[in-house]
Amino acid sequence: MDFKGKTIALGVTGGIAAYKACDIISMLKKAGADVVVTLTQNATEFITPLTLETLSGNRVITNTFSRDFEYSTKHISIAKKADLFIIAPATANFIAKYANGIADDFLSTTILACKCPVLIAPAMNNNMLEHPATQQNIEILKNRGVHFMESEVGMLACGVVGKGRLAKPSDIVANAYEILNNNCRGEKVSLEFNKKKDFNSKTFLITTGGTTINIDPVRFIGNHSSGKMGFELAKSAKERGAKVILVAGRISDEIAHKIESANFDKVIHAQTTAEMYSAVMDNLSQADYIIKAGAPSDYIIENQNNQKLKSETLILTLKKTPTLQKRLAKLKAIKN
Repeated sequence: MDFKGKTIALGVTGGIAAYKACDIISMLKKAGADVVVTLTQNATEFITPLTLETLSGNRVITNTFSRDFEYSTKHISIAKKADLFIIAPATANFIAKYANGIADDFLSTTILACKCPVLIAPAMNNNMLEHPATQQNIEILKNRGVHFMESEVGMLACGVVGKGRLAKPSDIVANAYEILNNNCRGEKVSLEFNKKKDFNSKTFLITTGGTTINIDPVRFIGNHSSGKMGFELAKSAKERGAKVILVAGRISDEIAHKIESANFDKVIHAQTTAEMYSAVMDNLSQADYIIKAGAPSDYIIENQNNQKLKSETLILTLKKTPTLQKRLAKLKAIKN
Protein backbone atom coordinates (compact mmCIF):
# COMPACT_ATOMS: atom_id res chain seq x y z
CA MET A 1 0.00 0.00 0.00
CA ASP A 2 1.29 3.41 -0.97
CA PHE A 3 0.00 6.54 0.79
CA LYS A 4 2.68 8.87 -0.56
CA GLY A 5 1.35 12.36 -1.16
CA LYS A 6 -1.74 11.68 0.96
CA THR A 7 -2.74 13.46 4.15
CA ILE A 8 -4.68 11.32 6.60
CA ALA A 9 -6.48 13.01 9.48
CA LEU A 10 -6.89 10.66 12.45
CA GLY A 11 -9.39 11.45 15.18
CA VAL A 12 -9.02 9.55 18.47
CA THR A 13 -11.91 9.54 20.93
CA GLY A 14 -12.09 8.54 24.59
CA GLY A 15 -12.08 4.74 24.69
CA ILE A 16 -9.72 2.11 26.10
CA ALA A 17 -8.76 1.20 22.52
CA ALA A 18 -7.19 4.65 22.03
CA TYR A 19 -3.73 3.12 22.43
CA LYS A 20 -4.22 1.23 19.15
CA ALA A 21 -4.04 4.57 17.35
CA CYS A 22 -0.27 4.20 17.72
CA ASP A 23 -0.27 1.19 15.38
CA ILE A 24 -2.52 2.94 12.88
CA ILE A 25 -0.23 5.97 12.77
CA SER A 26 2.90 3.82 12.42
CA MET A 27 1.44 1.83 9.52
CA LEU A 28 0.26 4.95 7.71
CA LYS A 29 3.62 6.69 8.19
CA LYS A 30 5.54 3.65 6.92
CA ALA A 31 3.32 3.70 3.83
CA GLY A 32 4.25 7.34 3.18
CA ALA A 33 1.24 9.23 4.55
CA ASP A 34 1.32 12.58 6.31
CA VAL A 35 -0.73 11.94 9.46
CA VAL A 36 -2.44 14.72 11.40
CA VAL A 37 -3.91 13.62 14.72
CA THR A 38 -6.71 15.12 16.78
CA LEU A 39 -7.54 13.93 20.29
CA THR A 40 -10.73 14.59 22.21
CA GLN A 41 -10.22 15.72 25.79
CA ASN A 42 -11.45 12.35 27.08
CA ALA A 43 -8.97 10.54 24.83
CA THR A 44 -6.08 12.27 26.62
CA GLU A 45 -7.04 10.23 29.71
CA PHE A 46 -6.05 7.08 27.81
CA ILE A 47 -3.09 8.22 25.71
CA THR A 48 -0.90 11.32 25.73
CA PRO A 49 -0.61 13.83 22.88
CA LEU A 50 3.19 13.57 23.13
CA THR A 51 3.10 9.87 22.22
CA LEU A 52 1.08 10.52 19.08
CA GLU A 53 3.12 13.60 18.17
CA THR A 54 6.29 11.51 18.32
CA LEU A 55 4.80 8.87 16.03
CA SER A 56 3.10 11.23 13.55
CA GLY A 57 5.74 13.95 13.44
CA ASN A 58 2.97 16.57 13.65
CA ARG A 59 1.51 18.63 16.48
CA VAL A 60 -1.49 16.87 18.03
CA ILE A 61 -4.44 19.18 18.65
CA THR A 62 -6.84 18.68 21.55
CA ASN A 63 -8.19 22.18 22.20
CA THR A 64 -10.13 24.42 19.81
CA PHE A 65 -8.63 27.54 21.39
CA SER A 66 -5.03 26.35 21.76
CA ARG A 67 -2.50 29.03 20.71
CA ASP A 68 0.66 26.93 20.61
CA PHE A 69 0.68 26.44 16.83
CA GLU A 70 1.12 28.55 13.72
CA TYR A 71 -1.97 30.73 13.29
CA SER A 72 -4.76 29.61 10.98
CA THR A 73 -8.37 28.58 11.38
CA LYS A 74 -7.03 25.19 12.25
CA HIS A 75 -10.13 23.03 11.96
CA ILE A 76 -10.78 24.45 8.49
CA SER A 77 -7.17 23.99 7.35
CA ILE A 78 -7.14 20.33 8.40
CA ALA A 79 -10.50 19.78 6.70
CA LYS A 80 -9.16 21.25 3.45
CA LYS A 81 -5.87 19.36 3.60
CA ALA A 82 -7.11 15.85 4.47
CA ASP A 83 -7.59 13.25 1.75
CA LEU A 84 -9.26 10.93 4.26
CA PHE A 85 -10.51 11.31 7.83
CA ILE A 86 -10.31 8.24 10.09
CA ILE A 87 -11.96 8.10 13.52
CA ALA A 88 -10.48 5.21 15.51
CA PRO A 89 -11.63 4.40 18.06
CA ALA A 90 -15.04 6.05 17.73
CA THR A 91 -17.22 6.12 20.84
CA ALA A 92 -21.03 6.05 20.89
CA ASN A 93 -20.93 9.68 22.03
CA PHE A 94 -18.86 10.84 19.06
CA ILE A 95 -21.01 8.89 16.56
CA ALA A 96 -24.12 10.50 18.07
CA LYS A 97 -22.64 14.00 17.81
CA TYR A 98 -21.49 13.50 14.22
CA ALA A 99 -24.88 12.07 13.16
CA ASN A 100 -26.70 15.04 14.67
CA GLY A 101 -24.32 17.79 13.55
CA ILE A 102 -23.10 18.73 17.04
CA ALA A 103 -19.75 20.56 17.01
CA ASP A 104 -18.69 21.23 20.60
CA ASP A 105 -14.98 20.35 20.49
CA PHE A 106 -12.11 20.49 18.01
CA LEU A 107 -12.64 17.01 16.52
CA SER A 108 -16.39 17.33 15.95
CA THR A 109 -15.92 20.85 14.56
CA THR A 110 -13.22 19.68 12.17
CA ILE A 111 -15.05 16.66 10.81
CA LEU A 112 -18.18 18.70 10.08
CA ALA A 113 -16.04 20.96 7.91
CA CYS A 114 -14.62 18.00 5.95
CA LYS A 115 -15.67 17.05 2.44
CA CYS A 116 -13.20 14.19 2.15
CA PRO A 117 -14.22 10.54 2.74
CA VAL A 118 -14.66 9.53 6.39
CA LEU A 119 -13.90 6.09 7.84
CA ILE A 120 -15.23 5.31 11.33
CA ALA A 121 -14.09 2.35 13.45
CA PRO A 122 -16.43 2.02 16.47
CA ALA A 123 -15.23 0.57 19.79
CA MET A 124 -17.50 0.32 22.82
CA ASN A 125 -19.41 -1.98 25.14
CA ASN A 126 -21.56 -4.47 23.21
CA ASN A 127 -24.81 -3.17 24.75
CA MET A 128 -23.92 0.40 23.77
CA LEU A 129 -23.16 -0.73 20.21
CA GLU A 130 -26.43 -2.66 19.94
CA HIS A 131 -28.55 0.13 21.47
CA PRO A 132 -31.18 1.34 18.98
CA ALA A 133 -29.93 4.93 19.28
CA THR A 134 -26.37 3.95 18.31
CA GLN A 135 -27.56 1.73 15.47
CA GLN A 136 -29.80 4.52 14.19
CA ASN A 137 -26.93 7.02 14.28
CA ILE A 138 -24.70 4.59 12.37
CA GLU A 139 -27.39 4.14 9.71
CA ILE A 140 -27.80 7.92 9.40
CA LEU A 141 -24.08 8.33 8.75
CA LYS A 142 -23.92 5.37 6.36
CA ASN A 143 -26.73 6.90 4.34
CA ARG A 144 -24.65 10.09 4.09
CA GLY A 145 -21.76 8.11 2.60
CA VAL A 146 -19.67 7.61 5.74
CA HIS A 147 -17.71 4.35 5.77
CA PHE A 148 -17.77 2.06 8.80
CA MET A 149 -15.45 -0.70 9.97
CA GLU A 150 -17.22 -3.67 11.54
CA SER A 151 -16.44 -4.02 15.24
CA GLU A 152 -14.92 -7.35 16.25
CA VAL A 153 -16.22 -9.96 18.68
CA GLY A 154 -14.01 -10.69 21.67
CA MET A 155 -13.26 -9.95 25.31
CA LEU A 156 -14.26 -6.36 26.05
CA ALA A 157 -12.80 -4.04 28.68
CA CYS A 158 -15.86 -4.63 30.88
CA GLY A 159 -14.99 -8.34 31.09
CA VAL A 160 -17.72 -9.76 28.86
CA VAL A 161 -17.36 -11.43 25.48
CA GLY A 162 -19.30 -9.64 22.77
CA LYS A 163 -19.18 -7.43 19.70
CA GLY A 164 -17.56 -4.06 20.26
CA ARG A 165 -13.78 -4.46 19.98
CA LEU A 166 -11.94 -2.08 17.67
CA ALA A 167 -11.15 -3.57 14.28
CA LYS A 168 -7.53 -4.59 13.76
CA PRO A 169 -5.31 -1.57 12.92
CA SER A 170 -4.05 -3.39 9.82
CA ASP A 171 -7.64 -3.83 8.60
CA ILE A 172 -8.40 -0.16 9.25
CA VAL A 173 -5.37 0.90 7.21
CA ALA A 174 -6.25 -1.57 4.43
CA ASN A 175 -9.78 -0.15 4.23
CA ALA A 176 -8.37 3.38 4.17
CA TYR A 177 -6.29 2.37 1.16
CA GLU A 178 -9.35 0.86 -0.53
CA ILE A 179 -11.29 4.11 -0.14
CA LEU A 180 -8.46 6.24 -1.52
CA ASN A 181 -7.81 3.73 -4.30
CA ASN A 182 -11.42 4.15 -5.42
CA ASN A 183 -10.63 7.86 -5.77
CA CYS A 184 -13.68 8.64 -3.65
CA ARG A 185 -14.28 12.09 -2.17
CA GLY A 186 -17.57 12.03 -0.34
CA GLU A 187 -19.03 9.18 -2.41
CA LYS A 188 -20.20 5.91 -0.94
CA VAL A 189 -18.22 2.91 -2.17
CA SER A 190 -17.99 -0.72 -1.18
CA LEU A 191 -15.37 -1.59 1.41
CA GLU A 192 -14.96 -5.13 0.11
CA PHE A 193 -11.28 -5.96 -0.25
CA ASN A 194 -9.98 -6.53 -3.75
CA LYS A 195 -8.66 -9.92 -2.69
CA LYS A 196 -8.10 -12.59 -5.29
CA LYS A 197 -11.13 -14.88 -5.53
CA ASP A 198 -8.93 -17.81 -6.55
CA PHE A 199 -10.97 -20.41 -4.64
CA ASN A 200 -14.34 -19.59 -6.23
CA SER A 201 -15.07 -23.14 -7.37
CA LYS A 202 -13.42 -24.92 -4.43
CA THR A 203 -14.75 -26.40 -1.19
CA PHE A 204 -12.67 -26.45 2.00
CA LEU A 205 -13.35 -28.89 4.84
CA ILE A 206 -11.66 -27.54 7.97
CA THR A 207 -11.51 -28.92 11.50
CA THR A 208 -10.82 -26.78 14.54
CA GLY A 209 -10.90 -27.05 18.33
CA GLY A 210 -10.31 -30.00 20.65
CA THR A 211 -12.41 -33.07 21.33
CA THR A 212 -13.22 -35.26 24.34
CA ILE A 213 -13.34 -38.92 25.28
CA ASN A 214 -15.86 -39.88 27.97
CA ILE A 215 -14.71 -41.58 31.17
CA ASP A 216 -18.27 -41.96 32.44
CA PRO A 217 -21.51 -40.01 31.84
CA VAL A 218 -20.21 -36.91 33.72
CA ARG A 219 -16.41 -36.99 33.20
CA PHE A 220 -14.13 -36.82 30.22
CA ILE A 221 -10.55 -36.25 29.08
CA GLY A 222 -9.68 -34.04 26.14
CA ASN A 223 -7.27 -31.70 24.39
CA HIS A 224 -6.91 -27.95 24.96
CA SER A 225 -7.58 -25.86 21.84
CA SER A 226 -9.11 -22.41 21.38
CA GLY A 227 -10.09 -23.08 17.76
CA LYS A 228 -8.54 -19.79 16.64
CA MET A 229 -6.25 -21.22 13.95
CA GLY A 230 -8.99 -23.18 12.23
CA PHE A 231 -11.38 -20.23 12.36
CA GLU A 232 -8.83 -17.86 10.78
CA LEU A 233 -8.07 -20.39 8.03
CA ALA A 234 -11.79 -20.83 7.34
CA LYS A 235 -12.30 -17.06 7.29
CA SER A 236 -9.43 -16.57 4.85
CA ALA A 237 -10.71 -19.32 2.54
CA LYS A 238 -14.19 -17.78 2.56
CA GLU A 239 -12.80 -14.32 1.74
CA ARG A 240 -11.05 -15.85 -1.27
CA GLY A 241 -14.32 -17.22 -2.62
CA ALA A 242 -14.35 -20.79 -1.32
CA LYS A 243 -17.26 -22.76 0.07
CA VAL A 244 -16.33 -23.59 3.68
CA ILE A 245 -17.46 -26.54 5.79
CA LEU A 246 -16.19 -26.05 9.34
CA VAL A 247 -16.15 -28.89 11.88
CA ALA A 248 -15.77 -27.24 15.28
CA GLY A 249 -14.90 -29.17 18.43
CA ARG A 250 -14.55 -27.67 21.91
CA ILE A 251 -13.53 -24.03 21.36
CA SER A 252 -13.22 -20.81 23.34
CA ASP A 253 -16.22 -18.53 23.88
CA GLU A 254 -14.53 -15.83 21.78
CA ILE A 255 -14.16 -18.12 18.76
CA ALA A 256 -17.68 -19.50 19.25
CA HIS A 257 -19.08 -15.95 18.96
CA LYS A 258 -16.98 -15.29 15.85
CA ILE A 259 -18.18 -18.50 14.19
CA GLU A 260 -21.80 -17.51 14.88
CA SER A 261 -21.35 -14.21 13.04
CA ALA A 262 -19.24 -15.67 10.21
CA ASN A 263 -20.85 -16.53 6.90
CA PHE A 264 -19.58 -20.10 6.58
CA ASP A 265 -21.57 -22.43 4.34
CA LYS A 266 -21.85 -25.20 6.94
CA VAL A 267 -20.80 -25.45 10.59
CA ILE A 268 -20.86 -28.81 12.37
CA HIS A 269 -20.28 -28.95 16.12
CA ALA A 270 -18.47 -32.03 17.38
CA GLN A 271 -17.73 -32.56 21.07
CA THR A 272 -16.18 -36.03 20.91
CA THR A 273 -13.49 -37.47 18.69
CA ALA A 274 -16.02 -39.89 17.20
CA GLU A 275 -18.35 -36.99 16.30
CA MET A 276 -15.52 -35.07 14.61
CA TYR A 277 -14.48 -38.18 12.68
CA SER A 278 -18.07 -38.82 11.53
CA ALA A 279 -18.54 -35.19 10.49
CA VAL A 280 -15.37 -35.27 8.41
CA MET A 281 -16.24 -38.59 6.75
CA ASP A 282 -19.82 -37.47 6.01
CA ASN A 283 -18.58 -34.34 4.20
CA LEU A 284 -15.38 -35.73 2.71
CA SER A 285 -16.82 -36.29 -0.76
CA GLN A 286 -17.67 -32.57 -1.12
CA ALA A 287 -14.18 -31.30 -0.26
CA ASP A 288 -11.47 -30.25 -2.67
CA TYR A 289 -9.16 -29.43 0.24
CA ILE A 290 -9.05 -30.68 3.83
CA ILE A 291 -7.28 -28.66 6.53
CA LYS A 292 -6.92 -30.47 9.85
CA ALA A 293 -6.44 -27.62 12.33
CA GLY A 294 -8.39 -29.41 15.05
CA ALA A 295 -6.88 -31.13 18.09
CA PRO A 296 -8.86 -34.38 18.46
CA SER A 297 -8.01 -36.61 21.38
CA ASP A 298 -6.15 -39.60 19.96
CA TYR A 299 -6.61 -41.97 22.91
CA ILE A 300 -9.59 -44.12 23.83
CA ILE A 301 -10.45 -45.38 27.31
CA GLU A 302 -10.64 -49.15 27.35
CA ASN A 303 -12.47 -49.32 30.68
CA GLN A 304 -15.14 -46.71 29.88
CA ASN A 305 -18.13 -46.75 32.25
CA ASN A 306 -21.82 -46.21 31.52
CA GLN A 307 -22.56 -45.17 35.10
CA LYS A 308 -21.09 -42.39 37.22
CA LEU A 309 -17.98 -43.58 39.06
CA LYS A 310 -17.90 -43.11 42.83
CA SER A 311 -14.74 -45.01 43.83
CA GLU A 312 -12.03 -43.35 45.93
CA THR A 313 -9.38 -44.13 43.32
CA LEU A 314 -9.63 -44.30 39.57
CA ILE A 315 -7.33 -46.12 37.17
CA LEU A 316 -7.78 -45.48 33.45
CA THR A 317 -6.38 -47.64 30.69
CA LEU A 318 -5.76 -45.55 27.60
CA LYS A 319 -5.11 -46.92 24.16
CA LYS A 320 -3.58 -44.97 21.29
CA THR A 321 -5.79 -44.80 18.21
CA PRO A 322 -4.91 -43.88 14.62
CA THR A 323 -5.16 -40.14 14.09
CA LEU A 324 -7.75 -38.65 11.77
CA GLN A 325 -4.90 -37.61 9.50
CA LYS A 326 -3.68 -41.21 9.14
CA ARG A 327 -7.20 -42.46 8.49
CA LEU A 328 -7.73 -39.91 5.74
CA ALA A 329 -4.31 -40.63 4.22
CA LYS A 330 -5.13 -44.37 4.15
CA LEU A 331 -8.50 -43.69 2.57
CA LYS A 332 -6.90 -41.51 -0.09
CA ALA A 333 -4.35 -44.24 -0.84
CA ILE A 334 -7.16 -46.78 -1.33
CA LYS A 335 -9.06 -44.42 -3.67
CA ASN A 336 -5.94 -43.70 -5.71
